[in-house]
Amino acid sequence: MNGRSDGAFGARVSIDGVQKRYDGAEGPVQALDDVSFDVSDGEFVCIVGSSGCGKTTLFRIIAGLESATEGDVLLNGTRVDGPTPDTGVVFQEYHLFPWRTVRGNVGFGLENSDGDAERRRRVGELVDLVGLDGFGDSYPKDLSGGMKQRVAIARALAVDPDLLLMDEPFGAVDAQTREMLQRELLDIWTETGKTVLFVTHDVEEALKLADRIVVLSKSPGHIREVLDVDLERPRSRSDPEFGAHYERVLDLIRE
Repeated sequence: MNGRSDGAFGARVSIDGVQKRYDGAEGPVQALDDVSFDVSDGEFVCIVGSSGCGKTTLFRIIAGLESATEGDVLLNGTRVDGPTPDTGVVFQEYHLFPWRTVRGNVGFGLENSDGDAERRRRVGELVDLVGLDGFGDSYPKDLSGGMKQRVAIARALAVDPDLLLMDEPFGAVDAQTREMLQRELLDIWTETGKTVLFVTHDVEEALKLADRIVVLSKSPGHIREVLDVDLERPRSRSDPEFGAHYERVLDLIRE
């Protein structure tokens, strides 16, 4: 199913006919086939699907870390040909600089663009936004997994990107920390108004977070359906409507 909406012309992000082929030992392998959908300004969209459906490949193409074989990714109407400061990227692995403090990590992307006073103000604002006030002088080795991921989110937000692109960002933390980070991410999204594209294998996580869910199927990776999640936040698995959405997404993935 094509996820393109009537408001595609004004989309913050547009994925248009993206295909990806690799050269395999036994010939070309089609990883993605004709993937098209849009993400509106300020929208929170999750991409879900089973292992091998091409979620991470699509993420890397949208982030400009990999090229599509065919098709385009447009951000604010401009073709994405490589990494851009207009996109803040958060991975499952934290990728923090161990020799830098929390403030040093958060402010890394600002070092060549802001004066010292403005950089300190911006970093302090972000450290507070992600709930790490009082830990600015701490090093990554002294932080829990959840705290490290908060630093990674703050660093991605530091340059005020148009798109926050996240690949399984809470996959490496325990269930309790994961739920806490989900709530905090929604708070950050509400406060900043950022456009968020979030890749996850966890259907429950997608339903708790997303305005819409893009369901990918594999062999090759393609859009099975794009679902609106018309539930009030905060959302609970105990809600019958939540359960109905959950079963629908699972059915689509299994099909």
